[in-house]
Amino acid sequence: MIKKLGGMVCLLTSASGVMAHDHSPQTVTYTSAPVTIDGMASEAAWGNAQWHSLDKLMVGNMPEKHDFSGRYKLLWDENYLYLQAEIVDDVLIDNHPDPTKAYWDDDCLEVFIDEDASGGNHLESYNAFAYHIALDGNVADIGDKENDKGGVVLLNNHVASRWTRAETSPFTITWEVAIKLYPDTFTLNSPGEPIALTAGKIIGFMLAYCDNDGSETREHFVGSHEITPVNGDKNRGYIDASVFGKIKLIKQ
Repeated sequence: MIKKLGGMVCLLTSASGVMAHDHSPQTVTYTSAPVTIDGMASEAAWGNAQWHSLDKLMVGNMPEKHDFSGRYKLLWDENYLYLQAEIVDDVLIDNHPDPTKAYWDDDCLEVFIDEDASGGNHLESYNAFAYHIALDGNVADIGDKENDKGGVVLLNNHVASRWTRAETSPFTITWEVAIKLYPDTFTLNSPGEPIALTAGKIIGFMLAYCDNDGSETREHFVGSHEITPVNGDKNRGYIDASVFGKIKLIKQ
């Protein structure tokens, strides 16, 4: 049996020998000092956060490490869930100037959030969010079928982000993100207020990266959590929040 270590999602072997995923929540540490979203990750609080890997293949083939590799950390305060993603990507592609068109085929960071960890379908609802954060900072998701006709919407006021890139090989990208969490009652016409975060809260969470090296479509899609395929398809996060992992907010 492989047990859960340090909040990481690991595999367990049942008595029947079948491998199953351990979905115990990853713990996320509180920061009393706000994080400045400048792509520098210089705050001391980041030193208290644990690295987690981006190494679960969802689409395409697994890239070589020089082509793509990634890891991430999380922090929180009353207003934001903070994300630091460290990405190695040898080619950056942003071929679609319209942020609502084929954004998944450009290089982008995708943050999946289910505020109440309820799971379930969210393809054309705000039961959960799949924030596609483009290189230019735009944040796209599929809207609500009833109110937004299921079209792509920009939710730039939900997410603040900035990235910087190292000047020497492997030209590592440091991407900092601050996310406001909205309940599933959110609509564009009546957004309401983001929720205040508190210790003990459980949130559905997953992270992924779309990697394109110059093709018409993305070549790799790599995430933080293993997904059981449906008819061979592991690209389920934008449809079903039940495939997300879970995080638990703690104060130490």
